[in-house]
Parts: sequence; C-alpha cells; structure tokens
Amino acid sequence: MYIPKPFTVVDWKEITSFVSRHPAINLVTVGNEGDIFATLLPCVWDTREISSGNYGTLITHISRGNPQWKQISNGDKALAIVHGPQAYVSPTNYENKQTDHKVVPTWNYQAVQLSGTLEVSEDQELLRKIVTNLTNFHEATREKPWHTDETNPDYMEAQLKGIVAITMHVTKVEAKSKLSQNRSKIDQQTVSKDLAESSKLEERLIAAEMQRNLNQG
Repeated sequence: MYIPKPFTVVDWKEITSFVSRHPAINLVTVGNEGDIFATLLPCVWDTREISSGNYGTLITHISRGNPQWKQISNGDKALAIVHGPQAYVSPTNYENKQTDHKVVPTWNYQAVQLSGTLEVSEDQELLRKIVTNLTNFHEATREKPWHTDETNPDYMEAQLKGIVAITMHVTKVEAKSKLSQNRSKIDQQTVSKDLAESSKLEERLIAAEMQRNLNQG
C-alpha cells in the first residue's frame, strides 16, 4: 500500500483496535492461471502470539460454492484489506481557494492491509471452532448473546458442510489514515466541520476521526 509519511500509522494498539472495529476483509488471491479473486469475508485477527515477521493469524471462512478457495494452495500468498470510513473532501474547504486557487478535491479514508500465507481446510472441527469464535466476537456486546450451541445440531452440521476454513498467517501489516494531515490546521478544522455536517454517516465518521487526530496534536 502506498503510504506517504503524514498518513502512516505505526501504533500497534491503534492498528489492532481498528481491525476489531471493522472485522471484515476483502481477501485477494491469485488463481492458478493468474486470475484475481476477491471476496468480502468476516474475520477475527488473533494477535496473542506475535514476533518478528509473525503478526498473528487471521481466521475466516468462505462458501464452498465460491470458486476462490479451490484456487488456493496451502502456503500461497494473499492480501487481506480492511476498510474503514471514507469521504470526499471538497476544495472549497481550503484557505487558498480564494487566493492562488491551487486546490483540487481529494479523498480521506482509513485502511489496514494484512499480507501473509494461507491455509485452506475442510476439517469440520476447525470450522466449528472458527464459526464459534466469529459468533462469540460479534455477539459479545449484545445484551443477550446468541451461542452456536443453541442451533439444532443437525442443522449446524449441514451448515458447516457448506463452508471452508481459511487461515492467514500474517507476515506484514500496513496501516494508513489519510485525514488531511498534509494540510494546515485551519484547513483540517474546516474539512472536519464540513464533513461533520454531512448527511452521510461515513463522512461524519471521518470527521470524528479527524477531530480526534487534531485533539491529539
């Protein structure tokens, strides 16, 4: 990922928190004949055991009917893209719009890219564990969490047969937060205010992230 210095994120806690708040990936792989595949998948990133060149494991599952998994061999490299909020930024927010007119639109956004090697498995017990972990993660904040053991056992078995487990061993982490940091503080405040008044939720979320960044100095 191209990341100019002002937009680089290196704080590990901030990066892992971002993925936890946006727990889905676009899994990008290259097939046997060079075809590119991409699928949006729910995920959990386990970072309990990390070391140099090892940034934990990303677990997910994919529909058995999706041809992407059949094009993956164990050990293949892949890219997992985690998207955050994004917003169009109008040049009307910039001070020099009225002076030299050297202004153009841009796009603010946040994203994390995880690279690594993949393992594909049809093991039912592994799939059960992955589904349980994913469910527990998403149900944790609900007042009355739903658990997988509440499902009819036969129905669960049938559902597990319809998916395939994918594990990524993460070897590279890149994070970008483009929040107009390359503009003056006045421009950043003006952009933030403009986006905060938007009717689009994503633009308001970017505004909140911009303001948090400004408050941190």
